[in-house]
Amino acid sequence: MEFHGKRHAFKLKERLEVPLPDNNARNSNQPEQADLHKAVIGVDIGGTFTDVVLLRRDGKEFVKKKIPSTGPRFADAVLRGVDSVLAEAQVGAADVSMVIHGTTVATNAILEDRGARTALVTTKGFRDVLEIGRLRHPSMFDYFWRKPKPLVPRHLRFEIDERSDGMGNIDRHPTEESVEALATILKDRHVESLAVCFINSYRNHMNEEFVVRLLRRFCPDIHVSASHEILPEMREYERTSTTVVNAFIQPVVRSYLADLVSHIHERSIDCPILIMQSNGGLISSDAARLKPVHLVESGPAAGVTAARHLAERIGKANVIAFDMGGTTAKASVVENGQTFEADEYEVGAGMHHQGVLAKGGGYTIRIPSIDIAEVGAGGGSIAWIDEGGAPRIGPHSAGADPGPACYGRGGTDPTVSDACVVLGYFSQTALAGGAQPVTPRYALEAINNCIAVPLGLDVASAAYGIYSIVIANMSKAVRAITSERGRDPRDFTLVAFGGAGPAHAAVMAREFGIETVIVPPASGLFSSLGLLVADLQEHAVLSYPLRTDFDPELITRSFCAMEERIARNMISNTDEPDVVRMERYIDVRYVGQGYALRIPVLGEVADSTAILDIRNRFELEHGRVYGHRGDTGQAIEIVNLRLRAFRQRMVASPFAADSGLLGDGHAKPIHSDPVRRAYFGAAHGHLDTPVLKRTALAKAAVTGPVIVEDMDATTVVPPGYSAMLDDVGNIVIAIPSSGQRGNN
Repeated sequence: MEFHGKRHAFKLKERLEVPLPDNNARNSNQPEQADLHKAVIGVDIGGTFTDVVLLRRDGKEFVKKKIPSTGPRFADAVLRGVDSVLAEAQVGAADVSMVIHGTTVATNAILEDRGARTALVTTKGFRDVLEIGRLRHPSMFDYFWRKPKPLVPRHLRFEIDERSDGMGNIDRHPTEESVEALATILKDRHVESLAVCFINSYRNHMNEEFVVRLLRRFCPDIHVSASHEILPEMREYERTSTTVVNAFIQPVVRSYLADLVSHIHERSIDCPILIMQSNGGLISSDAARLKPVHLVESGPAAGVTAARHLAERIGKANVIAFDMGGTTAKASVVENGQTFEADEYEVGAGMHHQGVLAKGGGYTIRIPSIDIAEVGAGGGSIAWIDEGGAPRIGPHSAGADPGPACYGRGGTDPTVSDACVVLGYFSQTALAGGAQPVTPRYALEAINNCIAVPLGLDVASAAYGIYSIVIANMSKAVRAITSERGRDPRDFTLVAFGGAGPAHAAVMAREFGIETVIVPPASGLFSSLGLLVADLQEHAVLSYPLRTDFDPELITRSFCAMEERIARNMISNTDEPDVVRMERYIDVRYVGQGYALRIPVLGEVADSTAILDIRNRFELEHGRVYGHRGDTGQAIEIVNLRLRAFRQRMVASPFAADSGLLGDGHAKPIHSDPVRRAYFGAAHGHLDTPVLKRTALAKAAVTGPVIVEDMDATTVVPPGYSAMLDDVGNIVIAIPSSGQRGNN
């Protein structure tokens, strides 16, 4: 196995005292060399639909399928989708080399409060750290705002008499008798999962490890999450909260993944099953069961990963990834070809993102994650009227069952999808390649009864009002990751995907002065493509013990130890090449500051010259982020050493010209009128609008209004906008300049 770092490369076997396992000793069911005729399956679960794609590893065969999600038994839709793509591609179970999964199970367990009955064990005197949290208020002028209730109630938070100081020196050891007594209480109170977080255990985890070992012995049926295993970093509240979230969702995620893996193997698909993490990398299903907190942003991260790969393919350095599905809308930035990564975010608030001015409304998770802003605005989001008579959209969603009213499953609440049906944007017969029948009459009745009549509007105006409001809501997410971060959205290209994203993207782009919108092929299943191109990825962090004493030898030795440990963890029974790329980082801050900046390490930290280089780059970054540098000679300190490891995967790009991405993926043909009456606001009214397939745009650019129907999504090109097809198969929408825009 080889490592490729920023400016160094070395072979692991030369660095280890214990040899690595021989690659030839892999599972006998796995080939030594990657068989490019085999297939990879990607599965992404959304609140409304489950997307399944199959790509042969040589890129010659691509099949896509969109199936209504089956919550709470989400695995049922996954298995149906896997069976369907295998049958349609005529691929045998033995020819599947890998199944890659993006899931919302972890997120839903938190949002719906369906996690395990969880307890917390902490140091004596720190029982209420979880509830006190940080002094943050996401809605400063809302008198009625209340903090979210802790995931662990106070009667299930317990103390152990132990203590370590800030340097890791142990003052008091816990006793076996106290742990045994605690175990009895945990059983009596029917605790299902347990978080253990001791003060300063990130420096010395001896006490925490002792208690965890005993509790796992005394309470074998209780899941135990230890903070030194989940997040060995300073900051007691963040470490406690992250460990508690892991404990809260672990039984749910473990049960789901165990059930899924079992059923997949029952189909004779004997291959590795990898899971998408919040950081855009993949981990094994076994690792995901131990640390499910890494999966909370699993689905959205896959979409951003796909957008980054597409941007690289078409030569766009700066893009905004905009994903609108059935339940939420997400936005993230790819700048200079790189995604933004945040150390910390919150889940459970109405709109969550990593901005420091909007915290306090959810549960803090300090885990590396792609920087994503998310709002409760999707195709299934419900339109309603508040007490003051103002129309609102979301955050509640009709989901997959009963779904929007137009699905005909008994839903009566008007949704964004219902508005698109009434406006004539969506097919009047079926969505998802015929998988989801549509009854326009139900959509019209829902909007008329719940919105139009109460507000004294005609149905078309009410539907267009829903369409406009949801665009305004989603614009908050785009603004959060651009202008609120000091970036001009006009410098970016908008990549729109998700089942509902392409229907709203052009009008939203106009609001920001964005000139171009790109709708990729298979846009409704785009996040699944991100699963196919993602690399295996793991992170490690080590608290630096000397802080202001920069010892190059200690730093180098610490990095090497992390590299050796993480390399062993990444060895698995897959037919991927044993090539791992390592990236080193150091968290640096001025002495006295509360927060540190992450600085990449370029080359080996061999001497004082390397330390000086780190300091210089820290000061440059400090000036960029905060607008100023410290005084000359102001002392700095190292807080953490970090490592990111990437393991390449051998798979053809789904964005290659011959990947079959533009094909129908064996889907049923779309039954639609060649011209449909569509409403584009008061300025344009109802217009006869051509309804085309994507491939029709290859002949020449067209001027809107035009509706482009794919199996998995619908693209709306409003009047005055133009659209064409590029050589990758993207729909490229040119947004008219302000002087040409209508008032729609």
